[in-house]
Amino acid sequence: MALVIDLKPKERIIVGNAVITNDNQRTRLHIEGDAPILREKDVLREQDATSPCKRIYFIIQMMYLATDATEIYDQYFSAVREVQEAAPSTALLIADISAQILGGHYYKALREARKLIDYEQELMANV
Repeated sequence: MALVIDLKPKERIIVGNAVITNDNQRTRLHIEGDAPILREKDVLREQDATSPCKRIYFIIQMMYLATDATEIYDQYFSAVREVQEAAPSTALLIADISAQILGGHYYKALREARKLIDYEQELMANV
């Protein structure tokens, strides 16, 4: 069954290693296959990974788009260690993310990492 994605005018999407930019009108794509797919709203550029938890999200994003995600595991676990040392209360969220990663479910890990970013923002608001 194909994945159906509706794109707004000028919206971008990553399919595999390609960035696709929509034209001036709404478009519906039907995508079949195993290529990683990220909508523009889910993409975090490296220069925007300005906090420890955003950096974790960016690393997971690289895993999702990589041919061999295991090459990036060391970066992930190093970043996670730093966050857990600074904020031990992140342990459950990080455990959920890590379980998805170790299971090879990188898109699900990205969704969980959004929760980690939200939690980080809550912590910073209370400082």
